[in-house]
Amino acid sequence: MSAPASPTATIAAEDGASAPASPTATGPLTAAEVVEARLWEALRHVEDPEIPVSVVGMGLIVSLAYRADQRAADLEITFTAMGCPAMEFIEDDIRSALLADPDVDTVNIEVVWDPVWTKDRLRAEARSKMRQLGIAV
Repeated sequence: MSAPASPTATIAAEDGASAPASPTATGPLTAAEVVEARLWEALRHVEDPEIPVSVVGMGLIVSLAYRADQRAADLEITFTAMGCPAMEFIEDDIRSALLADPDVDTVNIEVVWDPVWTKDRLRAEARSKMRQLGIAV
């Protein structure tokens, strides 16, 4: 994915995915950063259709950037396997969730296979939920 046209504040999360930046000593979040934070929150409510865990918790979101000048959300996502039967459903659910934001008119999703998804991308809350469901992780 090419670099966004306008800068956004994202930081790398522990699992390698981007996460919204927090306010710093330089001041509060910009309007674009506020939208991006809302988009991350919307993604936390998009669940894998096979396992009731969010796409964020699963570590499927590689990056998210919001371009205010184009009212566009650009995502890089990965899947647990190339043959994942839920790929289209997940992309549709992501697109619907982000388009529900009043500041987003376009959602661009690029599926990437680098980095390769591994169990290390699971966030702690997702790992715990999966163990409760009897899934070994």
